[in-house]
Amino acid sequence: MLGRLAAGENAVVPVLWFYEASAVIARAQNRGTLALAAARAFIVELQSLDIRADEESATRILTDVHGLALTHGLTSYDAAYLEVALRRNLPLATLDADLVQASKNAGVTVLEA
Repeated sequence: MLGRLAAGENAVVPVLWFYEASAVIARAQNRGTLALAAARAFIVELQSLDIRADEESATRILTDVHGLALTHGLTSYDAAYLEVALRRNLPLATLDADLVQASKNAGVTVLEA
């Protein structure tokens, strides 16, 4: 997916994605597996990509997202991605097996890695 974004495509993600990206980077830094300079370089690279936050998704957490989590047996975190894909009629990029299956069951196209 990063290659597609680097080639000029864009992605629309729930606001949650930015927290998750930050958490992954911070976890690696806290464990000592990612140096400060490398983390900063990666953050700059991420910020250069056309990744757009879907601001409307936050207002749907306790309604649509929660319902999708229950319907498909997902965490609310994963259901947030499915909700954006469904509402905006977008394909979904994920390696999570449960989210792949839920997306297919809901009629959402899953992008291959």
